[in-house]
Amino acid sequence: MTLTRKPAVAGTFYPRFEKDIINLIDESFLDENFGIGKEFVIETTKDGPRKVLGGVSPHAGYVYSAPCAIHTIQEIFREGAPDTIIILGTQHTGYDKIGLMKAGVWETPLGELEVDSAVCAEILEESSEIIEDDSAFLGFPHHREHNIEVQLPLIQYAAKKAKKEIKIVPIKVGRMEKNVLQEIGKAIANVIKKIENKDIAIIASSDMTHYQPRNPHNPEYEIKTIQKTRDQAVIDAFKKSDWEKTLIKANETSVCGPQTIAILMIVAKELGYKSAKELKYYTSFEKMGSKTPCDYSVGYFAGVLYKK
Repeated sequence: MTLTRKPAVAGTFYPRFEKDIINLIDESFLDENFGIGKEFVIETTKDGPRKVLGGVSPHAGYVYSAPCAIHTIQEIFREGAPDTIIILGTQHTGYDKIGLMKAGVWETPLGELEVDSAVCAEILEESSEIIEDDSAFLGFPHHREHNIEVQLPLIQYAAKKAKKEIKIVPIKVGRMEKNVLQEIGKAIANVIKKIENKDIAIIASSDMTHYQPRNPHNPEYEIKTIQKTRDQAVIDAFKKSDWEKTLIKANETSVCGPQTIAILMIVAKELGYKSAKELKYYTSFEKMGSKTPCDYSVGYFAGVLYKK
């Protein structure tokens, strides 16, 4: 029997019905302030290794973060749809291992995405730290985790536009040790090198600083001087392709997935992707109209690693 990971946050983080999801993603692309300001497009056909290996994508509710996330989706798909996308997920439910779902499907209101069992098998063979662990995604309490799931309708939207079936490799990273992250990154890079006939991209699922203003009735100054300053330090390190400094700066604030960003950057370094760029950054305070009172503000960042 095929293992199926049912959607846990459809109707909360993103709409419950297909039509509403498509409409919201369409609107996110066309959003001139926070999105791209134009429709999704595939401009070129990939010739040789892909130019954009992958990028960072936020995982909040779509009304907040989708206009940011679609920047990363657009850049990954601009040169054509990949065959497989590795999704590096963080954890919010106390998961303390590095788990991979080796076989099965992930279901959303837009349909099913099949797990790429062949790539998963190679990763498990290559890495001593990553384990096959369906309970990381299907069992209580970890089935409630949203940060990989919210990437899927965005991928499915782009795959439908590209008229291509895409597979995924879901990896939940519940450890933060630097040497462990290095091992994982090198292992994934080795697998990508080995599987030359498959176009593989990577998404690191992460939000940025979570900030609670001391004065919710006048939060603008704090969000600008504290929250955005902290996030800018992370983004600056990312733009220099310095994964160690990115990890340090991310761990100095409340970035929700510093380990996923670090692994993505390690893979990029191992594969010779030496350039990085910021695509979009804003806060939930800005996205929701900078309205006061503001009890909480979250930063959203989209950035990619690429070959010039």
